Amino acid sequence: MARSLTILGATGSIGRSTADVVLAQREKFQVEAVVGGRNAQALAETAKRLGARFAALADESAGPDLRQALGGTGIACGAGRSAVLEAVDRPADVVLAAISGTAGLEPTHAALKSGRRIALANKESLVCAGSAFMADARRLGVEITPVDSEHNALDHALSAGRNRDVEKAVITASGGPFRTWSRDQIEKADAKQASAHPVWSMGSKINIDSATLMNKGLELIEAHHLFDLEAERLDVLVHPEAIVHGLVQWTDGAVTAGLALPDMKVPIANALHDGVRLFMDLPRLDLAAIGRLTFERADEARFPCLTLAKAALQAGGAMPTILNAANEIAVEAYMAGEIGFYAISEIVETVCSTSSAGGKAPATVPDALAIDGEARALARRLVPAKRI
Repeated sequence: MARSLTILGATGSIGRSTADVVLAQREKFQVEAVVGGRNAQALAETAKRLGARFAALADESAGPDLRQALGGTGIACGAGRSAVLEAVDRPADVVLAAISGTAGLEPTHAALKSGRRIALANKESLVCAGSAFMADARRLGVEITPVDSEHNALDHALSAGRNRDVEKAVITASGGPFRTWSRDQIEKADAKQASAHPVWSMGSKINIDSATLMNKGLELIEAHHLFDLEAERLDVLVHPEAIVHGLVQWTDGAVTAGLALPDMKVPIANALHDGVRLFMDLPRLDLAAIGRLTFERADEARFPCLTLAKAALQAGGAMPTILNAANEIAVEAYMAGEIGFYAISEIVETVCSTSSAGGKAPATVPDALAIDGEARALARRLVPAKRI
């Protein structure tokens, strides 16, 4: 029997890879709804390719374009917040949550419904409101399956033993485009250079986060909530080949690792189908052809965002929420050419050290969004002072 699926963030890189997985296993999935941001034409084409029953755009002004693009197809559609929530509310066995940034928190949380699985690619849901989100998931009996390659690898590696026997769970980083650059070189880098990820094809914001290593910090926070592991048992290792995605060091000294070629279709296929391995016609990992795998410690002197994220995880409370909000504003300013590369970490550090909301963890998603809004306002006030 086909499994019903809703895709949030259907026009982004994860959404496009999900569409490829679905089309390769067409008899196993019925797409109920697809959700995009503002690109009506791209969403309409995706909806038609997948045979979706409903399509929704977050941008209300793009509604007429979407209706025109879907005219005569029989696919219902809508635009704006209510349409996105309607898409989330439609019956589906699995919801693939891949809307980028904090914008994905509300619809991903709304997708928590008894008996569902959330294939989670929106790490901000756990960074911004991890305690509240996971508590609601447990209360409703919702299974959260990680889609990020690192967390998917850890999910499998952790199944080899007991949580209490985990000495260290490690996610890997390619090191980004500036792995071998000096601090002076990095300081002068523009957003185009920072977006040139050496391994993965991703959205612009996550590319910048990968260049600063903030992305790895956010993934550590996500791993803390997904796997109930304290900050002291989580770490990052730079691995330029991006073959080993996550590994677990056990108390007896053994290590269990998850390896795969860097292709998001692999963890997506796994997350969509109860951990059952689907056949995917993809290249196979040939370790002999690769020859060698290399690893190194992250240089937090050149990449201070990782240090800030680790500190936020250690501090707990609302600090991860504040960190993420400040980072989103700082990255926007960097991509707009308003600040330099290291001003991203400077703004984040200032907001984290001066915000008055860093104590108790947000108890609800609205609480998290309120803290997020306050931190964003503070970060925006800092941007003009950091102009080049």
